[in-house]
Amino acid sequence: MQFLYEPLPYRIIFGAGSIDQVPAEVERVGKRALVLSTAEQGADARRLRESLGELGVGLFDQAVMHVPAPTVDAAISLARQLDADCTVALGGGSTTGLAKALSLKIGLPSVVIPTTYAGSEVTPIWGMTENGVKTTGRDRRVLPATVIYDPNLTLSLPPALSVASGLNAIAHCMEGLYAVDGNPIVSVMAEEGIRTLARSLPVIREHPQDRAARGEALYGCWLAGMVLGAASVALHHKLCHTLGGTFDMPHAETHTAVLPHAIAYNAPAAPEAMARAKRALGGEDPAAALYDLAKSLGAEMSLAKLGMPEDGIGRAAELAVRNPYPNPRPITKEGIVRLLTRAHAGLRPVPVMEAA
Repeated sequence: MQFLYEPLPYRIIFGAGSIDQVPAEVERVGKRALVLSTAEQGADARRLRESLGELGVGLFDQAVMHVPAPTVDAAISLARQLDADCTVALGGGSTTGLAKALSLKIGLPSVVIPTTYAGSEVTPIWGMTENGVKTTGRDRRVLPATVIYDPNLTLSLPPALSVASGLNAIAHCMEGLYAVDGNPIVSVMAEEGIRTLARSLPVIREHPQDRAARGEALYGCWLAGMVLGAASVALHHKLCHTLGGTFDMPHAETHTAVLPHAIAYNAPAAPEAMARAKRALGGEDPAAALYDLAKSLGAEMSLAKLGMPEDGIGRAAELAVRNPYPNPRPITKEGIVRLLTRAHAGLRPVPVMEAA
């Protein structure tokens, strides 16, 4: 057996009440922190800034999905105006993505406090959208100095958003199982992440205040992020990046709707990965099991209802086959059109010979 695994350099603080450690973590990287959030989490972000005292010099609460270039420029302008030397990001993927953009463009280190289950906070992957096109890349400069996982902060995350965020994290794990640069360590984390999230999300939907389930889901989210940070992504992420950047579709929900179909497309070319996923999902066919899990959790499985126009299927397929990510199975425009047609309608995934 031969493989390469290179751990990523950041601190993880995990546990209920760990948000109290934010000031100490900020002091490890700077003295003038700009707090970042979305408008929806602005009130929580203001309280966080106040808790920082003199360490918190400002608040930018305009983070949005897909990290639009104008939003990045506005945040950079404020950071420079305040002479900020680091950021504190409170929220989900939109806020984390903005913190990464500031790290990449002007070198500000970050302390990230996730309030969803996406896992992007522990990856070197960044993304920004300009003129309707989302560009992504990998750069270790965007990694946070510290990530603080406090399950208490996810108690107020509505069940529907919890489900979408957690299923998004499962997508990271699934692609890690058949990544071109995967390895046994990544596979162990991916399988455990799938199992943990598939077990905890139904509990959260029925009992949103279940702290044990919230903590378990956050642990699964961290595993998913570790997988995403250590291995390449494939067809599923290419499709979701294309749909998100082109049609401004909701990130986690789009991942949820596309995932079963992308798995069905790749299944025959990745038997070992499918065996691990099957084990993690209780012995069922992974594509069908993920579709059924998402439906049982109330997730929207129709790309049409998520905002994708029907006449966008061909355009999305064309974009998806340009500079494709490494994938176990060759990517063809015809195959992607058929895949997206079923996902657009919200239908069950079909065997690969029917999907391509």
